[in-house]
Amino acid sequence: MQCSWKAVLLLALASIAIQYTAIRTFTAKSFHSCPIPNPVNCSLSQETDSADRLCDENPTFTYNLSRKTHVLILATTRSGSSFVGQLFNQHFDVFYLFEPLYHVQYTLIPKLTQSKSTTDRRVMLGASRDLLRSLYDCDLYFLENYIKPQPVNHTTDRLFRRGASKALCSPPVCESLGPIDLHLEEGDCVKKCGTLNLTLATESCKEHGHVAIKTVRVPEVSDLRALVEDPRLNLKVIQLVRDPRGILASRSETFRDTYRLWRIWDGTGRKPYNLDVTQLTTVCEDFLNSVSTGLNRPPWLKGKYMLVRYEDLARNPMKKTEEIYDFLGIPMDSNVERWIQNNTRGDRSSAKHKYGTVRNSAATAEKWRFRLSYEIVEFTQNACQQVLVQLGYKMAGSEEELKNLSISLVEDRDFLPFS
Repeated sequence: MQCSWKAVLLLALASIAIQYTAIRTFTAKSFHSCPIPNPVNCSLSQETDSADRLCDENPTFTYNLSRKTHVLILATTRSGSSFVGQLFNQHFDVFYLFEPLYHVQYTLIPKLTQSKSTTDRRVMLGASRDLLRSLYDCDLYFLENYIKPQPVNHTTDRLFRRGASKALCSPPVCESLGPIDLHLEEGDCVKKCGTLNLTLATESCKEHGHVAIKTVRVPEVSDLRALVEDPRLNLKVIQLVRDPRGILASRSETFRDTYRLWRIWDGTGRKPYNLDVTQLTTVCEDFLNSVSTGLNRPPWLKGKYMLVRYEDLARNPMKKTEEIYDFLGIPMDSNVERWIQNNTRGDRSSAKHKYGTVRNSAATAEKWRFRLSYEIVEFTQNACQQVLVQLGYKMAGSEEELKNLSISLVEDRDFLPFS
């Protein structure tokens, strides 16, 4: 029996409708993105939980498809972190930010430089993680929540040490530069570039292949676990450590008022009864906890963590920098090599201010041996013995041994990245 042309047409339309419905169903179910937990209660609603049970086994988050490498330099004050930051700041394809968490700390805890409150620390870390996640996503507008006074039309002149970031002191972020201004000093950047336009900074960030951030305001690597495990990021942590004796000597010289009692002890030989020893012990405890986590190689840190001693970097800056870039999987830039050659062979007169990075790096790493009295060194060794041993720093058994530079106080150790 022959079908009429009308019947054929109806069959064709029905077939098309069935195929369309199947395609819609397939795309809706097979490529459905797993829901992301609500940041307020950190859990999914019951409705999405039952509907998306399969996502637990086959997650399909929006991954970091560009595979940008996000770098966090985890350090403490006066450990050489500004120096390490420059190893990324000089790279042409790295968008580098210097201490953006400064704004979080001084907005949430304005009266304390180092809060000892557990509650304050929890609040600070939560806000810091949120800000870091946004900055790695090149959302610099998120900073406006913490900059005081709040930026107007996304412009501000209050970004902490904006001049320490090359990307924020060059076109297109800084449009007023001429050909002779390609290498601005930190102070000159602010004078010549004027206010910072966060919209231009955001666009510049997106144009760079990688983002690196330096901070001394996250105590331990375990505080970063949520970010390290975030599949939307490709975060790698460089933990920088330094001999606590060297950190104490550098802080005493740099922060003279804060470390006044240590200076009195050093000058008079008499230990003040009200000396705040937590200025030292907190550093050692954070180092011990953080490094122990890293060296125990938990699965969540695999391929994400590298421990770097400042002394190793100071003695062999080019070799160590190559190892760092190899760990990150980023080709090393000739600008970085040139900066290392020009900034690790200077003398004290080369550094223009206390945060300067132009110096004889090998000599700087050992200079604390002549700045501290043996009594303070001995006290530090007793208070921080565990972490000194863990990191391969030797004890000075006498004042003569302390001053004898032919005796190395740093063991040769190869802290291989966790791969």
